[in-house]
Amino acid sequence: MSHTFFFLASLIWNFGLGMTWLVVPLYAAAQGLSNAQIGMLFSLPIFAQAALNLLGGAYTDRIGGRRIMLVSCWIVVLSALWFTQAQGFWMLMAGQVGLVVSRAAFWPATWAMASELPGSRGIQLGRLNAVTNVGQIVGSGACGFLLAGGGFDATFGVMAAIGVAAFAAGLATRPLPRKPIPGRKVLAAYGPLLRERIIRYSVLCAYLSALPFSLSMSFYPLLLAQYGYGEATSGVLVALRAVGAVAAGLIAGRFVRTGPATPWPVVCGVGVAAAVGLLPVLNHVVPLGLWMLVVGLASGAMTLYFQITIAEASKPEERGSALALGGLGWSVSHMSTPLIMGFLADRYGIVEAFYASGILALICAVAIGFMRPWAFRRP
Repeated sequence: MSHTFFFLASLIWNFGLGMTWLVVPLYAAAQGLSNAQIGMLFSLPIFAQAALNLLGGAYTDRIGGRRIMLVSCWIVVLSALWFTQAQGFWMLMAGQVGLVVSRAAFWPATWAMASELPGSRGIQLGRLNAVTNVGQIVGSGACGFLLAGGGFDATFGVMAAIGVAAFAAGLATRPLPRKPIPGRKVLAAYGPLLRERIIRYSVLCAYLSALPFSLSMSFYPLLLAQYGYGEATSGVLVALRAVGAVAAGLIAGRFVRTGPATPWPVVCGVGVAAAVGLLPVLNHVVPLGLWMLVVGLASGAMTLYFQITIAEASKPEERGSALALGGLGWSVSHMSTPLIMGFLADRYGIVEAFYASGILALICAVAIGFMRPWAFRRP
């Protein structure tokens, strides 16, 4: 039963996260921020997330993921309330920093908890990813209707209530026993882990898996707004990325395998590149929705691949730290993608910026194909 509450807490927390993808960039645009400023709004706080993500992973190994997860829920509440009063770039930046801190705490904690649940590791991580994306679907889809009907303040108020509900569900989750190494400093696991080829390879896979996620919370809504779609339609289209990721979590969890021979990471990487680069080619709801589904499916399978790879390559007492390094790949994507997109969109146009992101994703997929045999070869 406590496992049910763990997945429920993840579902609710990600409902709030899905709301932020639509409400924050549109709120910033409504206040007159330029594309470059919006890009900085999403990129600069990730410098803090990169460090806090590693700290969160280390403390997950030390004190358990449940406590870290509960703290992240309250940070969502406080950040949402802050946004109701935020005016101007710097106040918006402060609220965004709060959301980034919450993500930095939540992801390594829940990934580590799911990897230690009874049963197949791939299936349990797939269930967590599916639940995660269901929450994001409902959150981003509902957010469009909340914005259309109640405006920004009401939407941020609902987001704060979602954080409280996630905390309540998390309280019913049974804490898993921790096995920290006696006498080891909090961050001591990272040095040995970073010397392992497979961990560095997994960080690149994590980066590519996060690229569509970075676009969902920044420039997907702005592209759709430029194409003339309202908040409700934009919310549904952005949610389709998460629909594809749900399918990946439920289906690919039974089939994704790691190792030097599996084609999964290369196929998924090419799928991400195609879906990102070709998204703006046709301004019609059907191809836009199709590419959102494809990018969700490909990035969701890639996410599951790097999670399983890291979990199988790490010891239980350092798994939170190892998965936090995977989260570092996400942080690099969240840091670089909106910033690059913002400056390219201001200089060349938002459509051309998406073409450039697709080319970058393709380069990463090719690099993963060449790195894979090296990563799994024993020194």
